[in-house]
Amino acid sequence: MEKKKVPTSIKDQQLIEKRRNQMIKGAVNLFKEKGFHRTTTREIAKASGFSIGTLYEYIRTKEDVLFLVCDSIYERVKERMEQAIDMEKQSISSLKNAVRSYFQLIDDMQDEVIVMYQEVKSLPKDAQEYVMQKEKDMVHMLERVIQNSLPYDLSDKEITLIANNIFVQGQMWSFRRWILQKDFTLEEYIEKQLSLLFQMLNLDEHVTKIKG
Repeated sequence: MEKKKVPTSIKDQQLIEKRRNQMIKGAVNLFKEKGFHRTTTREIAKASGFSIGTLYEYIRTKEDVLFLVCDSIYERVKERMEQAIDMEKQSISSLKNAVRSYFQLIDDMQDEVIVMYQEVKSLPKDAQEYVMQKEKDMVHMLERVIQNSLPYDLSDKEITLIANNIFVQGQMWSFRRWILQKDFTLEEYIEKQLSLLFQMLNLDEHVTKIKG
């Protein structure tokens, strides 16, 4: 699916990226505190550190800002996981690295993740479909790692379910942080989830070999 193009009157791509990153940071805090519909573009501009006129040089609507928030999350997840995974040399350690990197990134982007899932319904239909496709792409990446990392074969449905479980477990660290983070550090949460995953996959004997 073709990426939605957010209109801008600026030609300098580095400046566009810089200003839009400022918008994302400012908007996330506002959307979290007030919700998307109660937040104004003037408030986003102020939180981003520039005027309302400057804001409209880089976007056209408030929905554009929300789309930029959603898109940035998936781009960062994709980038982080691609760095952690060597698709040419797969092993159980590669699966562990993929899960760990994903959970760590969710920890870094907790507010963004919460805002995205609370407010994605406010996007236009075509933008919603794009965001949903990006999520499917992330799950497919996990599916490929699972398929290539295990010493035995699983059915396509089993791999899909395991990949979605991992994806949701990462999100849960954000959604359920009010209770989980009272009982677990991030490292404890990751290790427990990995241990449960390997038990489910009958890989208990490998757990001690891949720690560290």
